[in-house]
Amino acid sequence: MNASDSAATKTIELKYHLYFWAIYFLINFVRWGSYFNDYSYSFSSNLVEFPLHIIIVYFNIYYLIPKLIFKKKYALYIICLLALLGIHYVTRTALNYWLVTKDIWPEAQGTQEAFGFNHIVAVSLGEFYVIGITAAIKFTVDYINEHNQNRQLRELQYKTELKYLKAQMQPHFFFNTLNNLYALTLKKSAQAPDVVLRLSDIMHYVIYDASKKRLPLIEEINYIDNYIALEKLRYEYNIESEIKISGDIDGIIIPPLLFLPFIENSFKHGVQNDKKLKLSISFEKKGGQLIFKTVNNFDIHPDKIKKKGGIGLKNMRRRLEILYKDKFDLMTDINNDMFVVILKIPIQ
Repeated sequence: MNASDSAATKTIELKYHLYFWAIYFLINFVRWGSYFNDYSYSFSSNLVEFPLHIIIVYFNIYYLIPKLIFKKKYALYIICLLALLGIHYVTRTALNYWLVTKDIWPEAQGTQEAFGFNHIVAVSLGEFYVIGITAAIKFTVDYINEHNQNRQLRELQYKTELKYLKAQMQPHFFFNTLNNLYALTLKKSAQAPDVVLRLSDIMHYVIYDASKKRLPLIEEINYIDNYIALEKLRYEYNIESEIKISGDIDGIIIPPLLFLPFIENSFKHGVQNDKKLKLSISFEKKGGQLIFKTVNNFDIHPDKIKKKGGIGLKNMRRRLEILYKDKFDLMTDINNDMFVVILKIPIQ
């Protein structure tokens, strides 16, 4: 149980080993000292036995378990453990006899001889208890560390996915918007201030709000509305769109940038050959679920839809799995010339 320099393999720090053995020694010292009313004997016997405890415990944890248990050599492990207990019994009994007392089992009733069956069982069970409790502590700590490591990896993957999604806000979107804004300012159009405000809101959202783990759904909807408004300017208002909200969405929080890739996908495949894009977006609170739906026309063959949009949908599904595991439902469908996306997620 040495401390590791790597956070991924970090186990128990050295100081906690010292705390454990000090407390364990103190408990045994007080326990047997009070039992015999002889603290001098208790201290001496425990002082002899504890180095054996420590050697056996670490040999079991760092050699027998990794080499045998983890490799499913259970029978060999049991044989080695019994041999280890046998060596421990002989060594412990001899050291106690030579260094502490000739009465090798003072707590037993009647006269008991060394190497008798009862004495062997009693000593072995006591040592097995030490082995068991220390192995349990080690496994528990390793499980907690592994759990924390997996959680950190999930968070890192989540942050990576989020950065990828933020990167999907292609630079040309901002450049086109700025070019359109520049044209509006030259014309001294009354629309210019509105474009500046919407672009400012989007940049604030992407730079600041998108770094949060959760945010109100209404902010995401406002972001989508600004995004669509600027895309309308880009495509010279050759777009028909609507956003429908059903149910009380106040208080609903979601991961940022959860729905934008589906909206971007609508523009990617819907604005083709100067045809007007018809886009319908809806948010519905139903029971314990939030149902998000987009419907847009397209002018691409279904096979091309799968080829061009497949990677984006695959990435979105992976992100949803990270966020919701198996508690979401994502469906896509092509109905005549309309592409439909329905996403159901639990309300948080």
